[in-house]
Amino acid sequence: MHIDLNCDLGESFGRYTLGDDSAMLRIVTSANVACGLHAGDPLVMQATVAQAAAHSVAIGAHPGYPDRQGFGRRAMHFAPEELSAFILYQLGALQAFTQTAGVPLTHVKPHGALYNVAARDDNTAAAIALAIAALDPALIVVTQPGSALELAARAAGLRVAREGFADRAYQADGSLVPRNAPGAVIHDPEKAAARAIRMARQGEVETIDGGIIPLRIDTLCVHGDTPGAPAIAAQLRAALEDAGIVIAPFTQTLVP
Repeated sequence: MHIDLNCDLGESFGRYTLGDDSAMLRIVTSANVACGLHAGDPLVMQATVAQAAAHSVAIGAHPGYPDRQGFGRRAMHFAPEELSAFILYQLGALQAFTQTAGVPLTHVKPHGALYNVAARDDNTAAAIALAIAALDPALIVVTQPGSALELAARAAGLRVAREGFADRAYQADGSLVPRNAPGAVIHDPEKAAARAIRMARQGEVETIDGGIIPLRIDTLCVHGDTPGAPAIAAQLRAALEDAGIVIAPFTQTLVP
């Protein structure tokens, strides 16, 4: 059994530093790099790509809404063609850095509010999927199982890596509990590890109301902006490996 560990990285900007990317890149197998609109800047993007390449971590784009002030966590309305252009703009920016570093751009994971809207809104999902397919149909889309984006990506001929969150609570419909709700974020590393193992092995997760829902995944997100994130991520990886689960990039394990 294999599972990928992914992390959202490269979200610093100028003199503002967020997370310990260097430490996280020694633990995860896939990196989702901010593309400059919700977070990140050209120097941060370049440095993050170089560090990920040095650790043989698969590099993906992490495009978001153009909302630096709100860190991409506020939903914004765009016409489908405008949203597609924003996605292409961000993918192209990161692809310039991966090409000059001599490594491939392997996947795309929308950020924040864009990720959540694309999970449920068909038009948003289709705009994202069509932009990705137009740039490179070999790119893998990272999204929640059963989401509108998964359906749109598969309809566009793209492969999908289904994502789970060990440190986030789920609602009965499979969506994440909003961050501002009580119990939305799970801070106990042992509890998060147990949830991760259950998702990987049994393809299910306990919801915030105590129910059980199916959740078959290919990759687990480990958040890099949580205080003490590298230690938590290392503990999570060790627990998965102790359970006999092999940690490997989904680029190596997904069926073509």
